[in-house]
Amino acid sequence: MKEKWFVVGDVHGEFDLLEKLLKHWDEETEDLVFLGDLADRGPKSKDCLLTVMDLVASGRAKCLKGNHEDMLQNWLEDPEQRFLNYLRNGGKETIDDLLYEGASETLSPVELAQAICQTYPDLVSFLESLPYYSENDFCIAVHAGINLDLPDWRQTSDRDFVWMREEFYNHPARPEKLVVFGHTPVQYLHSNAGDTQLWYQNNRLNIDGGAAYQGALHGVVLSSQGIEADYQLFHPQYQWQENLDQDTF
Repeated sequence: MKEKWFVVGDVHGEFDLLEKLLKHWDEETEDLVFLGDLADRGPKSKDCLLTVMDLVASGRAKCLKGNHEDMLQNWLEDPEQRFLNYLRNGGKETIDDLLYEGASETLSPVELAQAICQTYPDLVSFLESLPYYSENDFCIAVHAGINLDLPDWRQTSDRDFVWMREEFYNHPARPEKLVVFGHTPVQYLHSNAGDTQLWYQNNRLNIDGGAAYQGALHGVVLSSQGIEADYQLFHPQYQWQENLDQDTF
């Protein structure tokens, strides 16, 4: 284990930003950690998924399960019942990118799921294997949050690890270690539609800059000394879309 983490926020198919961000990663001194939500909504979900999958397979990175990895996995396991929900949450872009443009509109949900499972068996295994959190001596990384009402936060439910919001970041208790998370774009926590800067409060650090909504992608270097660096790359069409429904993130 290296003395520093390079933690990447929610990517959501923005592969061009991810490529640029990873140029700042010092592999010799920093463990690379992805907080999940690699795909959906953005234009290059396939590249994001396969690139991170290869990094993990080669032992060069860790990737946590986000709610969008969870939704993709659940849809592949139950394609008819989960199809519309996955489409509403940006799944169309991922399905079409993995197969071909317009696939989501020409094949049935079952045919789509079968085609993806047959074409990308390693990706299916990757989704199934993703952990819900990672921990070292100075930091806890998780996609959405941890349950601070439990005697041991590690007993947080799988759903809460990838979906919880206010009950984590507004909780009065101070976590024992710095918790770095994403899931809820920082703009909501800042109450400022244009503010993509990191959000830090009560030993909680949110690094989701809203890349999915033409915001920014963060890569943060963390150590026992705290935040050592923050690399923020803005979407080329940076803006913030107003009136978003948090339940669809």
